[in-house]
Amino acid sequence: MEDKDRPKVSWRVMYRAVPSRVRWLIYLSSFNGVGYGYLIIMVTGYLVLPGVGLSAQDVGLLLGLNGMTAVITAIPIGLLADRKGRKGIVMFGLVAVPPALLVFAFTTDMLYLAIASIIAGAAEGAFATAWNAMIADQTDLSNRNAAFSLSFIYGTISFALGMALPFAFPVVQDWLGLTSHEIHTDVMLILGLVAFISPATLWFLLKNYKEDLHPPQKFSLKGKSTGMLMKFSGINSLIGLGAGFIIPLIPTWFLLKFGVEDSLTGPLLALSSLLMGLAAIVSSVLAHKYGVIKSIVAVQGLSTVFMFSLAFIPNAAVAAAFYLIRSALMNMGVPLLDSFLMGIVTKEERGLASAINSIFWRLPNSASTVVGGILLASGSFEVPFFLATGFYVVAIVLFYRVFKDVRPSA
Repeated sequence: MEDKDRPKVSWRVMYRAVPSRVRWLIYLSSFNGVGYGYLIIMVTGYLVLPGVGLSAQDVGLLLGLNGMTAVITAIPIGLLADRKGRKGIVMFGLVAVPPALLVFAFTTDMLYLAIASIIAGAAEGAFATAWNAMIADQTDLSNRNAAFSLSFIYGTISFALGMALPFAFPVVQDWLGLTSHEIHTDVMLILGLVAFISPATLWFLLKNYKEDLHPPQKFSLKGKSTGMLMKFSGINSLIGLGAGFIIPLIPTWFLLKFGVEDSLTGPLLALSSLLMGLAAIVSSVLAHKYGVIKSIVAVQGLSTVFMFSLAFIPNAAVAAAFYLIRSALMNMGVPLLDSFLMGIVTKEERGLASAINSIFWRLPNSASTVVGGILLASGSFEVPFFLATGFYVVAIVLFYRVFKDVRPSA
């Protein structure tokens, strides 16, 4: 079908077509996301403040441990999800997050924070591996883009709520007479407990959910599905590698370059997440009108221009504006990429496909985040953006050349 011949469909109609159980899965998992969002800004924007105890290298190491654990656990968890069912894996991913959050509420000792980061990484690996496959199993080509878009929207909004909390901290501190350390840790404690709502409610939602279990599959690098997966994941690894140099460390970059603390960078990341969520609404409409591949390439290409420009901006306010635009554009393509991947692999291999794609993204991302922390600590505030831009450009060009004529089939 030519792009001009595609019938016009509103985003409201698209989202109404998402199965009810899938919508509730997305809604209820959001409680977990609020705590994780706050954890990100606490680690990258608060723990590196003078007197708290961690350096930029420490933050890079914590993020690297988190990512490496997700990588190491992804393959066995993905195989288990395909053979034993996605439900138990998703539940494990949700249950393991609250204890990890609670560790950050009680200590700033690097050893315990490292252990908590590893636990969170295992939870992330489990959840990410099975989540996409579970959504794909309950949708088809007519509503899958909308389902992944809705999942992305609620995920980014819940993250945004957690990241925005530090904006209110100065007022609350004066009102309650708390120190900065007390309010940061007290909020982490509350959110760690709130995060238990997600696994508790999803257990009831999925109690009667029956999955079609699949016999063990022989993994072959010569298979058609596997070939597509390896091409997709290989290109995606370049994005992960480039992003790791600076994107997870943006609050640290703002602090070290401009002196902007988490009371402002937290809301900035929150607003960024909200814009990403709103942008995801547009993504399914763009895909319907112009096609998935063209839409992904267009938004990622524009995003890269803004990311490159950040290296040259001397003003924090302008840098914040450019970062918001970059994030909205880049992440507009994420739900489309997830949906596209689930459509080019067989149903029996979706869990494994999610695991492999996660590994290919997180492994280089985790390594480059450690390097990015070292670069920022040394005062090299521009180099991470140059490195990220180079890898993004190569990845976007390769993605279009390889997949421009590929269409999802399942």
